[in-house]
Amino acid sequence: MIPRPIGWISTVDSAGRCNLAPYSQFQNVTFDPPIVMFSANQTTDGRRKDSVRNAEDTGEFVWNMATWALREAVNATGQELAPGVDEFEHAGLAKLPSRLVKPPRVAGSPIQFECVYLNTLRFPGQPPMGTADVVFGRVVAVHIDDAALTPEGLVDVLRLQPIARMGYFDYTVVDNRFQMVIPGDNRALLAGLEGSAEKARPLNP
Repeated sequence: MIPRPIGWISTVDSAGRCNLAPYSQFQNVTFDPPIVMFSANQTTDGRRKDSVRNAEDTGEFVWNMATWALREAVNATGQELAPGVDEFEHAGLAKLPSRLVKPPRVAGSPIQFECVYLNTLRFPGQPPMGTADVVFGRVVAVHIDDAALTPEGLVDVLRLQPIARMGYFDYTVVDNRFQMVIPGDNRALLAGLEGSAEKARPLNP
């Protein structure tokens, strides 16, 4: 399944200790309201990942965009460290306060989503790592660096260069784009593909 967006997830535990980890099983689920998910396998010794436990215990997490410029820090936060170790400090990353949730944001990441936890689907698998926890959250705040926008107010994806997982030890980066618009005059369909909640809603509900 390639390429896979990176869910760079920051959380805090019940004691207020920060955690940051990348997940390549990450995706948006819907846009109205905006919901995202990340899927975490178990640790190499069969424990649930800190990100999952923290999101469930505190009801919050933050997604941070992983970019080419931050690739080494993303990789460093993928190490399996002891619970309670602050991956921000481990990777030399500064923290930014969130507005509506407690987990901090990654300074230098151009876009972040503050999320409230919704639920977890747990899929049993072969030990020690096969079982997966799929965590869902509703986006309650979006942060976009002004430098990440074009003069027209659109996200300049080519400037940001998000990275994605390819499999093995391979990654890729977004460095080109093209457009395809589905034929026809179904405005609601096109609004959904555009991700515009306002355009997709009926004029007279």
